Amino acid sequence: MTTFARVSVFAMGATPEGGSPWLQLVPFVLVLGIFYFIILLPMRRKQQKVQQFLDALKVNDKVITTGGVYGQITRLGEQSVQLQVADKVRIEVSRAAIGGYQGQPPVVEPQNTSS
Repeated sequence: MTTFARVSVFAMGATPEGGSPWLQLVPFVLVLGIFYFIILLPMRRKQQKVQQFLDALKVNDKVITTGGVYGQITRLGEQSVQLQVADKVRIEVSRAAIGGYQGQPPVVEPQNTSS
C-alpha cells in the first residue's frame, strides 16, 4: 500500500494497523469534556444565579429592567412585576425583564439587539 493510500484510508476513519477503536474516541471525549467545563457549566451557574435573584424579588425593591427603566416594585405576579416608575405611574413588565437592583451590577446582562 502506498503512502498516499494509507493517508486516505486513515482520513476515512479506518483504524491504524493494530490500533484500538477505543483510542479514536479519546479526542472526541476530550472535546466534549472541554466544551462542558468551559461553556455549559458556567452558563448553568449563571442561570441558577439569575433564577435565585428573580425568586428573591419582593415588594418595595428598587430595580432596573434590562431595557433601562428604573422603578420600585409595587406588586409581584407569577410571570410579571408591577413597577412604579414615577408618582402615580405604574407599568407592568415581565419578571424576566428585571435586570438587577438599582446601584448594583446587573444580574441579567442586557440583550444587545443591534446588529
